[in-house]
Amino acid sequence: MTRLFLIAGEPSGDRLGASLMAGLKSLEPGVEFTGVGGPLMQAEGLDSLFPMSDLSVMGLAEVLPKLPKLLARIKQSVAAIGDSKPDALITIDSPDFCLRVAAKAKLANPALKTIHYVAPTVWAWRPERAAKMARHIDHVLALFPFEPPFMQAEGMGCDFVGHPVAAEPVPDPAAQADFRSSLGITPNEEMLLILPGSRMGEVNRMGPVFGGVVARIALERPKTRFVIPTVGSLADTLKTMLADWPGKPILLDPRNMAPALAEARKSLAFAAADLALAASGTVSLELAAMGTPMVIAYKFNWLTTRIVKKKVKLKTATLVNILTDTMAVPEFLFEECTADRITPKVLAMLGDKSLRATQQAAADQALVMLGRGGEAPGLRAARSVLAIL
Repeated sequence: MTRLFLIAGEPSGDRLGASLMAGLKSLEPGVEFTGVGGPLMQAEGLDSLFPMSDLSVMGLAEVLPKLPKLLARIKQSVAAIGDSKPDALITIDSPDFCLRVAAKAKLANPALKTIHYVAPTVWAWRPERAAKMARHIDHVLALFPFEPPFMQAEGMGCDFVGHPVAAEPVPDPAAQADFRSSLGITPNEEMLLILPGSRMGEVNRMGPVFGGVVARIALERPKTRFVIPTVGSLADTLKTMLADWPGKPILLDPRNMAPALAEARKSLAFAAADLALAASGTVSLELAAMGTPMVIAYKFNWLTTRIVKKKVKLKTATLVNILTDTMAVPEFLFEECTADRITPKVLAMLGDKSLRATQQAAADQALVMLGRGGEAPGLRAARSVLAIL
């Protein structure tokens, strides 16, 4: 019987892990899982060693205060891997944590097969990470078709498996209309999603900026309704933050809901929206998959900004733009990430169907590149894992 130890450190990794687990169970019934994951992986049968939210940190200023706890979680994870004696360790994204665990686990047991799901963005910045990663990673599952050569050049195996968002079903128009009605949004009102991030640090940085946009939109377009999906660990923080926002924003709190129902409601929210204002990240692909146009914004703290701006090699941070070599999705990064700069573009996108149609054409192209129309990425990833065991 195959036994696997999986580690995911944030909601996007939880989704990848859940899709992989479902694929593995379909190909090899009886496969056993241990490790760390969120509600979606737990719904697939993982008993998480500790809360995944302990690992959802990003940026130097956010990591440093939590460093002792993160180091303890690394030690705990390595010990659990040694105790469970898995056939392979599969780490999912969150490289700062996951690859440290993989390095220590490989040192303790050189025969351990190590697989990392989500190639590091060496094509964007820090190209030295591929060589460093090759010291303790045997195989990589890549989300994007241009990534395998970067990994293979350093001696690792690498398969392009596509991205699970490419296989996401889109709720039909009737379901979308029912969802809007359930929130009290009438047919003549616009629905604007506000997505300030899935980590506490992101919400604390992006929330005030997005709140400023909401205040301006509420004045300019009073028939706009604001809907904020979130994860359970951030619900209380956002509830407090939204108390100061105009327009009676609607918070979609996933607590006290089964993970599958919460995920289905999130998909409905994405598909039913007229537009989304979102923090940069995997969420841009989730929105693209649901056919929702978007404006992307992001800023780091001062120190991380200096480091990223010095090392990053891309003209855009948005995955749809990167894949299609366009700027179809407008973005406001670093110093551009202010309510005064973002608001005019949000208003333009709300008011101009042609802008939204151009963006959707690019999004559709990106999704085909990620595997839409082919075998489900989670199943492709599962085949890749089983092939090297």
